[in-house]
This record gives sequence, structure tokens and C-alpha cells, in this order.
Amino acid sequence: MYSDDPWYDALASGWGEADVTDTPEAAPPRAGDVYLEVQRSAAFQEVRSRYRRFVVPAVVGFLAWYVAYVVAATTAPGLMARPVAGAVNVAMVAGLGQFLTTFLLTWAYARHARLRRDRAALELRWETQELTRVTGGGAS
Repeated sequence: MYSDDPWYDALASGWGEADVTDTPEAAPPRAGDVYLEVQRSAAFQEVRSRYRRFVVPAVVGFLAWYVAYVVAATTAPGLMARPVAGAVNVAMVAGLGQFLTTFLLTWAYARHARLRRDRAALELRWETQELTRVTGGGAS
């Protein structure tokens, strides 16, 4: 957009702006520096540690359970075909157990996040937003 106003580009040329060398204040930190500072903070490391302490054992346990189901289905078809109740066999019970395990793990993850990580993560987010607001919100 072009304006016929003669003062339109006055500030772009530097006229009317304060001389930067007159102010002894240091420039605000860049947004990237703020995020790195938060990432190095003890609070962030604690949130990540709590996340890992739940997720790593849960993933290992669930994958072991899944692999055991697949291995049993392929190597022990006689065991998997053994009836449990009527037409329901071991394979069907184990397969339904996979679904049940998935839902239970999802519930446990959401509960763990709500009780152990969400508040600390929200405080970190608030702090980060406040620090980046000071920097002008600009990306590094």
C-alpha cells in the first residue's frame, strides 16, 4: 500500500526515533533463548522425568504383552484354541485383553498426566509465555 502522505515513511528513515546508543539497557532476550532457558530449568526436567517414568515402563509392558500374544498365537495354536467357556477360547480372551489393556493404559496415562504433570507443565507454559511476551513474541 502506498500513501501520498509525506510523513508516511518518516519513521522508516530513522527520523523521530530515539538514538539506540543513548540507552544503556541491554536488548531483551530472543524467544529462542527463553525456550532454551526453560528447557534447562529444573521444573522442566522434572516434568520430563515424570513423563518418562510413566511412559517407558508402560510402553515396554504393553509391547511385551502384545508380542507375547502374537508369539503364542503363532507358536502355540493348541494353547490358543483351548476352550475357556463354551465357544470362547484362550485366543479370544487374550485378544479382548489387548483391548482392555489399551483402554486401561489410556485411562492410567490421563490420570497420571492430570495428577503429576499438568499443573507443573501449565506453570511452565505460563512462565514461558510471560518471558516471550517481554521479548516481543518474536521468533529467534
